[in-house]
Amino acid sequence: MFVEPRTIPVFPLDLVLFPRQELPLTVFEPRYKQMVEDCMMGDKLFGVCLAGRDSIEGWRAPVRVGTMTKITSCRDEGLDGLRLNIGTVGRGRFRILELVPPCMEMPPDYDPASLEGHRRFAELHQKAGGGKAYIRARVEMIPEMDQSISVSQWKSMVDAWKRQAARRADRGVDPESLDMHLDMHLKQYYLATDTPTPEYVYSLAALGAGSPEDLQPILEADTAEDLVERVVSLMEAD
Repeated sequence: MFVEPRTIPVFPLDLVLFPRQELPLTVFEPRYKQMVEDCMMGDKLFGVCLAGRDSIEGWRAPVRVGTMTKITSCRDEGLDGLRLNIGTVGRGRFRILELVPPCMEMPPDYDPASLEGHRRFAELHQKAGGGKAYIRARVEMIPEMDQSISVSQWKSMVDAWKRQAARRADRGVDPESLDMHLDMHLKQYYLATDTPTPEYVYSLAALGAGSPEDLQPILEADTAEDLVERVVSLMEAD
Protein backbone atom coordinates (compact mmCIF):
# COMPACT_ATOMS: atom_id res chain seq x y z
CA MET A 1 0.00 0.00 0.00
CA PHE A 2 1.31 3.45 -0.89
CA VAL A 3 2.45 5.96 1.75
CA GLU A 4 2.72 9.25 -0.13
CA PRO A 5 -0.53 10.94 -1.29
CA ARG A 6 -1.64 9.86 -4.74
CA THR A 7 -4.62 10.22 -7.06
CA ILE A 8 -7.05 7.30 -7.30
CA PRO A 9 -10.44 6.57 -8.90
CA VAL A 10 -13.33 6.94 -6.46
CA PHE A 11 -16.62 5.04 -6.50
CA PRO A 12 -19.32 6.74 -4.35
CA LEU A 13 -21.93 4.21 -3.22
CA ASP A 14 -24.89 4.03 -0.85
CA LEU A 15 -22.89 1.88 1.55
CA VAL A 16 -19.83 1.86 3.79
CA LEU A 17 -17.12 -0.70 3.06
CA PHE A 18 -14.81 -1.64 5.91
CA PRO A 19 -11.23 -2.91 5.58
CA ARG A 20 -10.95 -6.64 4.81
CA GLN A 21 -14.61 -6.94 3.89
CA GLU A 22 -15.53 -8.42 0.52
CA LEU A 23 -17.87 -6.52 -1.78
CA PRO A 24 -19.27 -7.93 -5.05
CA LEU A 25 -20.40 -5.22 -7.46
CA THR A 26 -22.36 -5.11 -10.70
CA VAL A 27 -21.01 -2.22 -12.75
CA PHE A 28 -23.29 -0.90 -15.48
CA GLU A 29 -22.65 2.85 -15.66
CA PRO A 30 -20.35 3.74 -18.58
CA ARG A 31 -18.15 5.96 -16.41
CA TYR A 32 -17.53 3.18 -13.91
CA LYS A 33 -16.94 0.64 -16.65
CA GLN A 34 -14.19 2.99 -17.79
CA MET A 35 -12.94 3.11 -14.19
CA VAL A 36 -12.82 -0.69 -13.93
CA GLU A 37 -11.00 -0.98 -17.25
CA ASP A 38 -8.43 1.59 -16.12
CA CYS A 39 -7.99 -0.24 -12.80
CA MET A 40 -7.51 -3.60 -14.51
CA MET A 41 -4.72 -2.10 -16.60
CA GLY A 42 -3.07 -0.76 -13.44
CA ASP A 43 -2.85 -1.89 -9.83
CA LYS A 44 -6.57 -2.79 -9.62
CA LEU A 45 -7.08 -0.30 -6.77
CA PHE A 46 -9.86 2.27 -6.37
CA GLY A 47 -11.60 3.96 -3.49
CA VAL A 48 -15.07 3.13 -2.18
CA CYS A 49 -16.78 5.97 -0.32
CA LEU A 50 -20.25 6.63 0.98
CA ALA A 51 -22.00 8.99 -1.44
CA GLY A 52 -22.61 12.31 0.29
CA ARG A 53 -25.15 15.07 -0.19
CA ASP A 54 -22.83 17.31 -2.20
CA SER A 55 -22.29 17.00 -5.93
CA ILE A 56 -19.47 17.58 -8.38
CA GLU A 57 -20.37 18.37 -12.01
CA GLY A 58 -23.87 17.12 -11.18
CA TRP A 59 -22.67 13.70 -9.95
CA ARG A 60 -22.99 12.66 -6.31
CA ALA A 61 -19.72 13.37 -4.54
CA PRO A 62 -18.04 11.09 -1.99
CA VAL A 63 -17.62 11.80 1.71
CA ARG A 64 -14.05 12.43 2.80
CA VAL A 65 -13.08 9.09 4.38
CA GLY A 66 -13.32 5.83 2.47
CA THR A 67 -11.71 2.43 1.98
CA MET A 68 -9.07 1.50 -0.55
CA THR A 69 -10.47 -1.42 -2.53
CA LYS A 70 -8.83 -4.02 -4.75
CA ILE A 71 -10.50 -5.83 -7.64
CA THR A 72 -10.10 -9.57 -7.16
CA SER A 73 -12.14 -10.75 -10.14
CA CYS A 74 -13.83 -9.25 -13.19
CA ARG A 75 -16.09 -10.76 -15.84
CA ASP A 76 -18.48 -9.52 -18.50
CA GLU A 77 -22.01 -10.58 -17.58
CA GLY A 78 -23.47 -10.67 -21.09
CA LEU A 79 -22.69 -10.39 -24.76
CA ASP A 80 -23.99 -6.81 -24.93
CA GLY A 81 -21.15 -5.50 -22.76
CA LEU A 82 -23.54 -3.47 -20.58
CA ARG A 83 -22.62 -5.06 -17.25
CA LEU A 84 -19.46 -6.14 -15.48
CA ASN A 85 -19.44 -8.32 -12.38
CA ILE A 86 -16.45 -7.59 -10.17
CA GLY A 87 -15.30 -9.01 -6.89
CA THR A 88 -13.53 -6.62 -4.54
CA VAL A 89 -12.04 -6.58 -1.05
CA GLY A 90 -11.45 -3.62 1.23
CA ARG A 91 -7.87 -2.74 2.16
CA GLY A 92 -6.87 0.26 4.29
CA ARG A 93 -8.73 3.49 4.96
CA PHE A 94 -7.94 6.78 3.27
CA ARG A 95 -8.79 10.45 3.60
CA ILE A 96 -9.57 12.62 0.58
CA LEU A 97 -7.36 15.68 0.31
CA GLU A 98 -8.74 17.01 -2.96
CA LEU A 99 -11.40 15.94 -5.44
CA VAL A 100 -10.60 15.79 -9.16
CA PRO A 101 -13.76 16.51 -11.21
CA PRO A 102 -14.77 14.20 -14.06
CA CYS A 103 -14.33 15.41 -17.63
CA MET A 104 -18.06 15.93 -18.18
CA GLU A 105 -21.20 17.04 -16.40
CA MET A 106 -24.03 14.64 -15.67
CA PRO A 107 -26.32 14.71 -18.75
CA PRO A 108 -29.91 15.80 -18.05
CA ASP A 109 -31.21 12.66 -19.77
CA TYR A 110 -28.66 10.28 -18.23
CA ASP A 111 -29.71 6.67 -18.84
CA PRO A 112 -26.96 4.20 -17.85
CA ALA A 113 -29.18 1.11 -18.02
CA SER A 114 -29.92 0.93 -21.75
CA LEU A 115 -27.79 0.39 -24.84
CA GLU A 116 -29.08 3.66 -26.29
CA GLY A 117 -28.10 5.42 -23.05
CA HIS A 118 -24.58 4.02 -23.38
CA ARG A 119 -24.35 5.25 -26.97
CA ARG A 120 -25.56 8.71 -25.98
CA PHE A 121 -23.05 8.83 -23.13
CA ALA A 122 -20.24 7.81 -25.50
CA GLU A 123 -21.15 10.68 -27.85
CA LEU A 124 -21.16 13.23 -25.03
CA HIS A 125 -17.95 11.79 -23.61
CA GLN A 126 -16.22 12.18 -26.95
CA LYS A 127 -17.42 15.77 -27.24
CA ALA A 128 -16.04 16.45 -23.76
CA GLY A 129 -12.58 15.35 -24.89
CA GLY A 130 -12.64 11.70 -23.90
CA GLY A 131 -11.00 12.11 -20.49
CA LYS A 132 -11.80 10.39 -17.22
CA ALA A 133 -15.58 10.32 -16.86
CA TYR A 134 -15.42 9.21 -13.21
CA ILE A 135 -14.50 11.14 -10.08
CA ARG A 136 -10.93 10.90 -8.85
CA ALA A 137 -9.35 12.14 -5.67
CA ARG A 138 -5.95 12.89 -4.22
CA VAL A 139 -5.84 10.85 -1.04
CA GLU A 140 -3.64 9.92 1.91
CA MET A 141 -3.79 6.62 3.72
CA ILE A 142 -4.94 6.55 7.35
CA PRO A 143 -2.61 4.51 9.59
CA GLU A 144 -3.99 1.26 10.92
CA MET A 145 -5.01 1.18 14.56
CA ASP A 146 -2.06 0.23 16.74
CA GLN A 147 -4.30 -0.67 19.69
CA SER A 148 -5.99 -4.01 20.24
CA ILE A 149 -9.59 -4.57 21.27
CA SER A 150 -9.80 -6.08 24.75
CA VAL A 151 -12.23 -8.83 25.69
CA SER A 152 -13.96 -6.46 28.14
CA GLN A 153 -14.39 -3.83 25.41
CA TRP A 154 -15.81 -6.46 23.08
CA LYS A 155 -18.23 -7.60 25.78
CA SER A 156 -19.42 -4.04 26.36
CA MET A 157 -20.24 -3.68 22.65
CA VAL A 158 -21.97 -7.05 22.45
CA ASP A 159 -24.01 -6.20 25.55
CA ALA A 160 -24.99 -2.86 23.99
CA TRP A 161 -26.04 -4.68 20.82
CA LYS A 162 -28.15 -7.12 22.83
CA ARG A 163 -29.85 -4.25 24.68
CA GLN A 164 -30.62 -2.65 21.33
CA ALA A 165 -32.11 -5.92 20.08
CA ALA A 166 -34.20 -6.23 23.24
CA ARG A 167 -35.62 -2.73 22.73
CA ARG A 168 -36.53 -3.58 19.16
CA ALA A 169 -38.05 -6.97 20.00
CA ASP A 170 -41.78 -7.54 20.32
CA ARG A 171 -43.19 -7.17 23.79
CA GLY A 172 -43.62 -10.43 25.59
CA VAL A 173 -40.49 -12.04 24.17
CA ASP A 174 -38.80 -14.11 26.84
CA PRO A 175 -35.45 -12.40 27.70
CA GLU A 176 -33.64 -15.71 28.14
CA SER A 177 -34.86 -17.01 24.77
CA LEU A 178 -33.89 -13.72 23.11
CA ASP A 179 -30.41 -13.89 24.61
CA MET A 180 -29.95 -17.45 23.31
CA HIS A 181 -31.18 -16.36 19.87
CA LEU A 182 -28.72 -13.45 19.81
CA ASP A 183 -25.83 -15.72 20.83
CA MET A 184 -26.73 -18.00 17.93
CA HIS A 185 -26.84 -14.95 15.67
CA LEU A 186 -23.31 -14.04 16.71
CA LYS A 187 -22.11 -17.55 15.90
CA GLN A 188 -23.89 -17.43 12.55
CA TYR A 189 -21.87 -14.34 11.63
CA TYR A 190 -18.67 -15.73 13.16
CA LEU A 191 -18.70 -13.08 15.86
CA ALA A 192 -18.47 -15.37 18.89
CA THR A 193 -14.83 -14.73 19.78
CA ASP A 194 -12.38 -14.25 22.63
CA THR A 195 -9.84 -12.52 20.36
CA PRO A 196 -11.69 -9.50 18.94
CA THR A 197 -10.17 -7.32 16.24
CA PRO A 198 -11.40 -4.11 14.58
CA GLU A 199 -12.87 -6.29 11.80
CA TYR A 200 -15.11 -8.03 14.36
CA VAL A 201 -16.19 -4.62 15.65
CA TYR A 202 -17.02 -3.41 12.13
CA SER A 203 -19.19 -6.48 11.53
CA LEU A 204 -21.00 -6.06 14.84
CA ALA A 205 -21.66 -2.39 14.05
CA ALA A 206 -23.17 -3.42 10.71
CA LEU A 207 -25.64 -5.67 12.55
CA GLY A 208 -26.86 -2.77 14.67
CA ALA A 209 -26.85 0.00 12.07
CA GLY A 210 -30.06 1.34 10.61
CA SER A 211 -28.45 3.04 7.60
CA PRO A 212 -25.07 3.43 5.89
CA GLU A 213 -24.82 6.90 7.46
CA ASP A 214 -24.74 5.20 10.88
CA LEU A 215 -21.59 3.34 9.86
CA GLN A 216 -19.56 6.26 8.49
CA PRO A 217 -18.49 7.49 11.98
CA ILE A 218 -17.42 3.90 12.78
CA LEU A 219 -15.17 3.84 9.71
CA GLU A 220 -13.66 7.19 10.70
CA ALA A 221 -12.66 6.15 14.26
CA ASP A 222 -8.88 6.50 14.63
CA THR A 223 -8.25 4.60 17.87
CA ALA A 224 -9.59 1.40 19.39
CA GLU A 225 -11.04 3.33 22.33
CA ASP A 226 -12.79 5.78 20.00
CA LEU A 227 -14.07 2.86 17.91
CA VAL A 228 -15.58 1.15 20.96
CA GLU A 229 -17.22 4.38 22.15
CA ARG A 230 -18.76 5.04 18.74
CA VAL A 231 -20.14 1.51 18.43
CA VAL A 232 -21.70 1.62 21.90
CA SER A 233 -23.21 5.03 21.09
CA LEU A 234 -24.62 3.62 17.86
CA MET A 235 -26.29 0.77 19.73
CA GLU A 236 -27.72 3.12 22.36
CA ALA A 237 -29.01 5.72 19.89
CA ASP A 238 -32.50 4.29 19.55
